[in-house]
Amino acid sequence: MQEQDWVVQAGELFEAAMFGGDTSALDRSDDVLDAVEARLSLARGKVLHVRFLDDREENSRELAFFEHAAELYRRLADASGEADALFWIGCWHQVVKGEGSTGRPYFEQSYALASSVDDRRTMSYAVRHLGFVDRDAGDFDGAREKLTESVALRREIAFRPGEAAGLVALAYLAAETGDRPTALQHLDEAEAVARSCGAKAVSGWVEEARTAMRA
Repeated sequence: MQEQDWVVQAGELFEAAMFGGDTSALDRSDDVLDAVEARLSLARGKVLHVRFLDDREENSRELAFFEHAAELYRRLADASGEADALFWIGCWHQVVKGEGSTGRPYFEQSYALASSVDDRRTMSYAVRHLGFVDRDAGDFDGAREKLTESVALRREIAFRPGEAAGLVALAYLAAETGDRPTALQHLDEAEAVARSCGAKAVSGWVEEARTAMRA
């Protein structure tokens, strides 16, 4: 829904209730406004997460935004939106707090909900971070399987920057398990994909990975 659309719709519903006596318009207005609020809350949380990645300063509002978004999406029966919000709640626990095991159930719920509506982009995020949980727990086979699935999902929907990022993660895992040739192969592929879509940040991650593997 475009901004102009929801503004007009909310205004029309207000007038229908206020002047037309249509009390059912109030519930419909709640749905319209809740949908906008959910998207805004999720977007604000994501911005705070990127700021955390930049300065490593925790902001508790990040989790509050994600939880509020999940609650609103659940009320609206928007499975895709709720799956996205649940993923970010898990990401907060895993990345900000360093508690991957706490994040796992949120990733699992996110993956299940996203699968129910064929939201492969959110599925790719959820399974990727489940792979990180497995890696941290020493389950390298499980991690490889999940990270590979994430890359495959991103290829299916032509999410090229995400595909490149996933290949970098697979490279690190291969290096960690002593398979340097496979790690370098993943990095070569990641670099090619990143360049093809202008994902400069991911290209930087590739160079960081190469440097780390030469050390």
